[in-house]
Amino acid sequence: MEISGYQTRAELLLRNYMLSDSFIIYSSVIDGIFACKLVYDLSQIFTSIYFKCYAKLSKSQQVEWNNQSISTVHAILVTTMSLYLAFWSDLFSDNQLSGLVIMRSSTVSTFVLGVSVGYFLTDLTMILWFYPSLGGLEYLVHHLLSMVAVTYAMLTGEGQLYVFMVLVSEATTPGINLRWYLDVAGMKKSKAYLVNGFMMVFAWLVARILLFIYLFYHVYIHYDQVKHLPSFAIFLLSVVSLVLTMMNLVWFWKIVKGLKKT
Repeated sequence: MEISGYQTRAELLLRNYMLSDSFIIYSSVIDGIFACKLVYDLSQIFTSIYFKCYAKLSKSQQVEWNNQSISTVHAILVTTMSLYLAFWSDLFSDNQLSGLVIMRSSTVSTFVLGVSVGYFLTDLTMILWFYPSLGGLEYLVHHLLSMVAVTYAMLTGEGQLYVFMVLVSEATTPGINLRWYLDVAGMKKSKAYLVNGFMMVFAWLVARILLFIYLFYHVYIHYDQVKHLPSFAIFLLSVVSLVLTMMNLVWFWKIVKGLKKT
């Protein structure tokens, strides 16, 4: 009887605390921050061993190298999970009858958003600390807008589908970082650098232009649901998506111009 009693208490603890929304939120954000620190340290160790050019870089370049490692790992993980949750899983499927699509969330989706919040907090802190070597005003605007939108969706569970659609745009990050690595490694005239440029243009066009067009189309055909969102959520959906779209178009033009020079 005593064993059964302890087992019941353990199950209640797991259900009421370990699986509670607040625990998932706090733990995921903390996990995201610690994961960034871990990747930064591992990048520092392995890069210094396997890349001879690393030792020749300035201190600020070494910091940026390791910072790029963080953003690359985050981009790969969050793009994979965002594609799965937004397009492959049944969570946001129109065929499901479990409430409005824009109001759906799950433990996994909330955890993924929490990890991203941890990343954006870490990266934003590094950008401010080393400003402007890790990015100028446009990076601050991008990260602040992204962090506010992701945090809101994580805390409320509202509009998570659209946040995951936007997070798919992180698929372009590894290519951008690879271009920077090739540049500082003295490979700007290599074929790899040229191929990387074409791949960047294609990835940017798909993930940051066409996908955003689809997002606006999805909002349009689901407006009967979108109008049920709170005013602040509609404001975020409108402003953040429009501002990011404009930034993506500007950056796309710069990427195309850079490729022409290559």
